[in-house]
Amino acid sequence: MASDAIDIGSRRELMVDDFLVDHRDGVTLQLQKPIAREIAVVHDAPWEGNICGYHTVFRDGDLYRMYYRGSHYDDETSELGHAEVTCYAESRDGIHWEKPELGLVEFAGSKANNIILQGGSGHCFTPFKDSNPDCEPDARYKGFDRKGTEGLHAFKSADGIRWSFLTDELVITEGAFDSQNLAFWDAERGRYVDFHRHFYERDGQRVRAIMTCYSADFVHWSKPQWIDFFGVPEEHLYTNQVVAYQRAPHIFLGFPKRFIPDRTSVEHERKGMSDGVFMSSRDGLSFTRWPEAFIRPGLQPERWITRNNMTAWGIVETRGYLDNAPTELSIYSTEHYYRGAACKLRRFTLRADGFVAANAPLSGGQLLTKKLLFAGAVLYINYSTSAAGSVRVEIQGEDGRALEGFSLEDCAEIYGDEIERAVVWRGGTLEALVGKPVRLRFVLKDADLFAFRFA
Repeated sequence: MASDAIDIGSRRELMVDDFLVDHRDGVTLQLQKPIAREIAVVHDAPWEGNICGYHTVFRDGDLYRMYYRGSHYDDETSELGHAEVTCYAESRDGIHWEKPELGLVEFAGSKANNIILQGGSGHCFTPFKDSNPDCEPDARYKGFDRKGTEGLHAFKSADGIRWSFLTDELVITEGAFDSQNLAFWDAERGRYVDFHRHFYERDGQRVRAIMTCYSADFVHWSKPQWIDFFGVPEEHLYTNQVVAYQRAPHIFLGFPKRFIPDRTSVEHERKGMSDGVFMSSRDGLSFTRWPEAFIRPGLQPERWITRNNMTAWGIVETRGYLDNAPTELSIYSTEHYYRGAACKLRRFTLRADGFVAANAPLSGGQLLTKKLLFAGAVLYINYSTSAAGSVRVEIQGEDGRALEGFSLEDCAEIYGDEIERAVVWRGGTLEALVGKPVRLRFVLKDADLFAFRFA
């Protein structure tokens, strides 16, 4: 019956989990690896330093915006070199960044800097552009920063540069807030959603973990609750970096910094190593988290020092790195933390939707979906094959039999590498199947399937 079919409409569906999968034979879900590109920002200004962090990056029309903590640690005194401040940078392409002189906050007797906040804030200020259609003009940008260990203040801004309190009261008080505490408008569910850090006790040890809560107005929040993981070991998650993925906003993606507190490879007074991991969710509470690293520290010794490899919050679309290639996704990760005079932020890239691939070797494999309802006349896939590989798709009815004109033999063989490719059958377009439960059978040979959608 259609009642137990999953209605995906014309949503783009990513292969980040088995939510839509009935079974796989010879097909595995493989976590992809972002490609390291150039250094985006060097934090070498006097008000910055070697422990700049908690970066936020988002696209705002033709402008890319970046916010981060300006801070420095003096190895000789084991103290902060100056008070923490919140800094701002911007870009026209997400690749080349500038630090504008804003003239807002005085540092060492001058306002010729890119500081936007100082005094009582600056440790982990995390803003976003509010897409709530009912948002007030003077609060088009919102964000959180902590007040010590007491809780989170809510901020507002009309331009993303000049900020004030949205309310004088702390809005969230249950948690441990010495990390990147983030929130955004969840358009799919019509509410604001928050993700922040807290600790829980395990075998007498405090474990860093993630809580979430919700709000209709960004001021009054529900009681925080823990997010859940299944099938992976408990680990310290220093940050969470959860976003509603812009190409499939019903899916949450997260890029936590995993912290291994008792390991060290480079001599430093503070122990601990970090890398970047990946997780996804369809409700913001239950997450599929990959145990393998998404971004490893790699061959640079400075990335093996404690608290490096923190992924910035935000995914942005940038021009393709290769000639004649489509636009791609950029994320950013820290290095040189606690090393020398300046922390650095490096850009990494992935193909659109390229977080996890359903992969099969040349010998072949197949993936069968659960029963689906869809809207649209064409099925598009995001895929990659070798020169010898291929993708074919069969559409089956509820009885598991191929529909006439849409069998595997009726499907034109697909090979190549494209972000969006229409699947073609002898049966023609799919209008007659709209509203009817179907299954998709993907047959892959030396191929990756990243996403699909009907449109």
